Amino acid sequence: MTIDPNALADVAAVPGVAKPDPIVTIDGLERSFGGVHAVNVDHLEIQRGTITSLIGPNGAGKTTLFNLISGFDEPDNGEWDLDGGGLVGISAYQVARRGMVRTFQLTKSLARLTVMENMHVADQTNPGETLRGALFGGWRKAEDEATEKATALLERFGLTHMADEFAGSLSGGQRKLLEVARALMVDPDVIMLDEPMAGVNPALTQSLLHHITGLREDGMTVIFIEHDMDVVQEISDWVVVLAEGSVIAEGPPASIGSNEIVIDAYLGRTHREEEE
Repeated sequence: MTIDPNALADVAAVPGVAKPDPIVTIDGLERSFGGVHAVNVDHLEIQRGTITSLIGPNGAGKTTLFNLISGFDEPDNGEWDLDGGGLVGISAYQVARRGMVRTFQLTKSLARLTVMENMHVADQTNPGETLRGALFGGWRKAEDEATEKATALLERFGLTHMADEFAGSLSGGQRKLLEVARALMVDPDVIMLDEPMAGVNPALTQSLLHHITGLREDGMTVIFIEHDMDVVQEISDWVVVLAEGSVIAEGPPASIGSNEIVIDAYLGRTHREEEE
């Protein structure tokens, strides 16, 4: 797929702005906990083939938004779609099968399975071990194909040497890489990364950044939550800022760093007035 690197060049940096070719669209999405609005997004579009960063203060609703649109939580109101297909009421595994997968801030690798077995868990093509498959070898062929695909992905993420090791023996950074590699087993159109750099040493951080930009180059759409503004500035095509569950700003990275509304959300108006 050919992605236009300048697709967002003429898009206004205002909340809820329309994009030239959105792959994810959210409308009127609300989720409250005990009367507190965790998510209250009027309208948001994610441009196809870009890296979109989702930032905001702690408690801004970033992970809750991920949980809602990936099917891990249910909203109070609202709707959203993936490439024009509605996802309301669709369970998490069905969302993944439609082409949108996510990773978690706290990694969800299966510690007592090997790295390769973790990869096979995500494979959607294996029909399972049936009597017919045992007699005619159908499931074995599918498993061999999945192993070949998993091996290529583990090589891409530098985990080939750990294929037969238990996932629980991996470092925190390696588990992050495994989660991304496992997510790619379903050939997603959209991959959502929840704080992929958290707890990762500097050497692996650079490796992760390289891999994230590589996903975009492969034609995927990347949405990721991140607190490190240097990382956001370095690899993002577009930045969406949440505060108290609502989108308060969005635009290219350069415009966000100087946005007074964003500065107020992070530091508070009193802090800015004292500096002035």
